[in-house]
Amino acid sequence: MSDAELVLRSTRVITPEGTRAATVTVSAGTITAVLPYDAGIPAGARLEDLGDHVLLPGLVDTHVHVNDPGRTEWEGFWTATRAAAAGGITTLIDMPLNSLPPTTTVENLRVKRAVAADKAHIDVGFWGGALPANVKDLRPLHDAGVFGFKAFLSPSGVDEFPHLDQEQLAQSLAEISGFGGLLIVHAEDPHHLAAAPQQGGPRYADFLASRPRDAEDTAIANLIAHARRLNARVHVLHLSSSDALPLIRAARAEGVRITVETCPHYLTLIAEEVPDGASEFKCCPPIREAANQDLLWEALADGTIDCVVTDHSPSTADLKTADFATAWGGISGLQLSLSAVWTEARARGHRLEDVVRWMSARTAALVGLDRKGAIEAGRDADFAVLAPDETFTVDPAGLQHRNRVTAYAGKTLYGVVKSTWLRGEPIVRDGEFTEPKGTLLARPQ
Repeated sequence: MSDAELVLRSTRVITPEGTRAATVTVSAGTITAVLPYDAGIPAGARLEDLGDHVLLPGLVDTHVHVNDPGRTEWEGFWTATRAAAAGGITTLIDMPLNSLPPTTTVENLRVKRAVAADKAHIDVGFWGGALPANVKDLRPLHDAGVFGFKAFLSPSGVDEFPHLDQEQLAQSLAEISGFGGLLIVHAEDPHHLAAAPQQGGPRYADFLASRPRDAEDTAIANLIAHARRLNARVHVLHLSSSDALPLIRAARAEGVRITVETCPHYLTLIAEEVPDGASEFKCCPPIREAANQDLLWEALADGTIDCVVTDHSPSTADLKTADFATAWGGISGLQLSLSAVWTEARARGHRLEDVVRWMSARTAALVGLDRKGAIEAGRDADFAVLAPDETFTVDPAGLQHRNRVTAYAGKTLYGVVKSTWLRGEPIVRDGEFTEPKGTLLARPQ
């Protein structure tokens, strides 16, 4: 402990072994020890006594659309990373769309990194994109440090990021598996979507009918078949259909290398309560019924669903029209994700340790960030300090993302983030932010 520069003490520290009273020592931005609560403080070290507030590892959000450059009026690295920091997130991985250019070549990755370099309040990494015509770019992107590759199996919503058909999916997945990469997939089958009723208008029930569960189920079944044949590693993005869970369980039982995420909005919002015309609730795949949500929670509890990420996908307010068919599909959740998930988790009898596992440990493991996701010696000193029993009511005016549209407006949530720390330095405390201190990350070699 003699070289410790910082000591954080709390009666509730969430460690891989559980929650306990502890003293955490930090040197040069790294956790050096987790000691008993009454351990002595070394000479020269600064003590942060957190009292009964919970010290947890900073969250790792592996599904964020920052949209910068090109659609910076939708979002940007400055605003997105401030929102993340305010919500206890210390690392995010940026999706390859909806920026212009998309992250589908090494040169486009360089553009993205240059834009993000001086604006990141937290650590930021990047996904690459798999398109019908960029198979030749996948290995160079991998070598340049992207964490994996995003593909759509149905139209993405933006022309510059076309989806893969089944033959193109097989080609891209064969290439990616050849160098040990990861393919992450928006899994909705376009044929099932085309066959569903497309009425448009303000009724949420009509929108829900236009994105049926069988579109997800069929796309996931096809993805499993490709992954099985190629022994490839695949990840299902933003699962909303509980009907796909038996397919996933069976695939895992036979050794298919598949992981799965879901999102706070699928776990905390239900179709029965979405007002007509309220397209701040629109996302694809959609928020489904309460009975479906119950099964998602069961799958989280038994490990079928690995992790929870935001799929933060903002737009300007004018694109959130009252017509669900034409409104931009995306929910902005960076700042509220921890509190939203914790509010529902505690009501269902889950512990805060479970939330940390879903939103920090397993997301860090998904992308190979072995210095993130836990409070233990050798990890980055990335922390969130949470008052889990305090509540607040969501006021859009208090949000940090660029366009303050939210499906959580007016909701009372448990869990107030008091401060967020990056490599042993506070980056937001009681609503006050420092200058950007984030680092741009590359996939560990």
